[in-house]
Amino acid sequence: MFDAPANNDNDVTSHRGKTMRIFIFKSEAKPDLRAFGGDLTGSQLPKQFRPWRAIGAIAPDGDPPHELSRDAIEAAIKDQGFQLWRMSKKEESPDRT
Repeated sequence: MFDAPANNDNDVTSHRGKTMRIFIFKSEAKPDLRAFGGDLTGSQLPKQFRPWRAIGAIAPDGDPPHELSRDAIEAAIKDQGFQLWRMSKKEESPDRT
């Protein structure tokens, strides 16, 4: 009973053999910098661009924004724990917080 793995969508390891849930983050230090990570807390994101704010998620069957490659994103998360990308000036929209 207690040997069964946790059934949640908050980390990469819970999706072995499946497409993973990908979390999207925005750097508060560099507002045009975004990151994809494998866990909701962004535990493996680069510290020099902290703080990071979670701004979305991509379901296991969903497509990443801006026609980015899901395969490349997942490979980077598995190898490095994250993938960074930068918004162009025309893609940015003002935050409404």
